[in-house]
Amino acid sequence: MPQVKLILIVVVLVLGWGVALNAGRPVRRGQWGSGFAAGQAGVKYLALGDSYTIGESVDPAERYPVQVRRLLAENDHLACGDPEIIAVTGWTTGNLLEALVAEKPAAVGESETPEAAYDIVSLLIGVNNQFQGRSQTEYREQFAQLLQTCIRLAGNRPDHVVVLSIPDYSVTPFGRRGDTALIAAQIDSFNRINYELARADHVNYIDVTAESRKAAADPSLIAVDGLHFSGKEYGVWARLMEPVFKGVLQ
Repeated sequence: MPQVKLILIVVVLVLGWGVALNAGRPVRRGQWGSGFAAGQAGVKYLALGDSYTIGESVDPAERYPVQVRRLLAENDHLACGDPEIIAVTGWTTGNLLEALVAEKPAAVGESETPEAAYDIVSLLIGVNNQFQGRSQTEYREQFAQLLQTCIRLAGNRPDHVVVLSIPDYSVTPFGRRGDTALIAAQIDSFNRINYELARADHVNYIDVTAESRKAAADPSLIAVDGLHFSGKEYGVWARLMEPVFKGVLQ
């Protein structure tokens, strides 16, 4: 029993501390200083997700939405300001859906025309559905709703939406304490769902799972908390995202 209690404490400390700090306070436009308002010049980018999108345990400049924005500006000469991010550590698909109702992202009001919308919207969500043992049926239903919301936020342009696959945390020190084969298999199952839905809705899809698994042999790809991924790994994702974003935006 003492060992069971110790394991539970570790889980709460490692996975829950970010939720306690950030719950109800998703990073979004006002916190970036030069975020996007409707009609502002430049690419309007909205990134939706959980701890990976918010960059738990990395510097703000190392978050993948910020890194892809930097690549687009430096390599492709696309005028990009800071991305708007709606994401909190610990969020499931259900939490994100609730937040989008409450947050009402600023670039889209009553009008859903491309002129009033975000130029591009990215979505990465699902690891907490797997970790919490939530059903794949629920994930399918809620992810489908999120995709429809993303499409509306992108001005009803499916090709301006980008889905990222769920990375595999079984390769991290925290993940290796559990059944790594089971975690990896479940991550793959959830990714099959988001891939099928993305294809059905004709949105872009980027597989970052394969890259995340390289962290099993490269500790530099893992953040200092031993659970999330490092800025170096997020840089890999940003490089995968850059040509897709460029194709959408040019």
